[in-house]
Amino acid sequence: MDYVSTRGEAPARRFSQILLEGLAPDGGLYVPGTFPQVKLPELRNKAYPELALAILSRFMDDVPGLEALVRATYTARVFGSGDVTPLRTLEPGLHLLGLSNGPTLAFKDIALQLLGGLFQQKLEAENLSLNILGATSGDTGSAAEYAMRGKPRIQVFMLSPHKRMSAFQRAQMFSLQDANVHNLAVEGTFDDCQDMVKAVNADAAFKARQRIGAVNSINWARVAAQVVYYFKGYFAATQNDSQQVSFAVPSGNFGNIYAGHVARRMGLPVRHLILASNENDVLHEFFRTGRYRVRRPVKETSSPSMDISKASNFERYVFELVGGDGARLRELWRQLERDGEFDLSAFSREVRASGFVSGKSTHADRLETIRKIYSSYNTIIDPHTADGVKVGLEHREPLVPLVCLETALPVKFAATIREALGREPQLPAELAGLEKLPQRFKVIPKDVAMLKRIIEAA
Repeated sequence: MDYVSTRGEAPARRFSQILLEGLAPDGGLYVPGTFPQVKLPELRNKAYPELALAILSRFMDDVPGLEALVRATYTARVFGSGDVTPLRTLEPGLHLLGLSNGPTLAFKDIALQLLGGLFQQKLEAENLSLNILGATSGDTGSAAEYAMRGKPRIQVFMLSPHKRMSAFQRAQMFSLQDANVHNLAVEGTFDDCQDMVKAVNADAAFKARQRIGAVNSINWARVAAQVVYYFKGYFAATQNDSQQVSFAVPSGNFGNIYAGHVARRMGLPVRHLILASNENDVLHEFFRTGRYRVRRPVKETSSPSMDISKASNFERYVFELVGGDGARLRELWRQLERDGEFDLSAFSREVRASGFVSGKSTHADRLETIRKIYSSYNTIIDPHTADGVKVGLEHREPLVPLVCLETALPVKFAATIREALGREPQLPAELAGLEKLPQRFKVIPKDVAMLKRIIEAA
């Protein structure tokens, strides 16, 4: 499998060559040269590790020992059950896909637990070290840090927007005392954090000298690992391989739902990919009008992991819309930096053909949906999942199963659960007292030069 850059100015490379890099040298994101096709009957009855291996081996065909890594990652010990991503049926045709049973109670664990193993194996084989630089709006940071903590060849520098995550999210990250974990709280928004990461990556000499790598969903391995659970959810919700399914996905950075798009391109019978935005509805506006328009400032909401205005993975999707034309893509992104927007309404037919529909959910909608799901099904969902359920139900069609992706456990957003239900969400016993633990982090301004000095000094 060869990978190419969306910007079209970097040479094609194999998976093992892009694993540690994140952004391509030309500033683009790596995508497969072609999407591999699958035969559903060959995959339907596989357990999660076997399903993951069958799909990931198509994207990671030059990784030695991939089977052992996959089997060591997707276990009951790590994810609570051998099912890994259990499907809960709320009523006939309406399902929740449980993606939040990993160490940090969020869907990011599913990819990052594998990524930690891939990184460590690569670094040991080549006697290398790596400085991981990432940005998080909440869940990526803790999932990455738990996957990489204590690994001798890895330093993790994680940027997060200061005071814009939930108390539980902050505690998960900042309570880690491992010497190789560096939490940097940026005085700004997630977009500011993401811009700082991109600026460091754009300095090719610094990136090479400091061996900068990425765990955000700009890293293709993250996307590939997330493709697996779309197949898992499909097989659990259907009886035969001709039936279509729709997936409802709360989306901020476009990584999770883009993995569903990849699954669809591989041959999964997806009727609709239903994108749910919160009040920062940049992506919903695009799928409604064809206009992509960055918002300033980013609104602070009760689904904070979606408080994003610049969706990194959206570039991969736009690259396909413009026919893989790197020059056209580069011009669109220059226009975005200059004007804060671009218009692709001329591609409305291609957008419809790709299966995307969208909607918006507000704070009031989240509270109402949390109450509705609890009263109807005795199930508590977190506010991001509530965004997905709300918009998913708006697009639900008769005879088409609707699978709503759960993105985190409710305990990570206790304040919103208390407001909606007047009760505390259940806290796993092993996490009792988490928010009372000492926290270790550094508050920094939006200063790329300072960030570089911190990395150099570590």
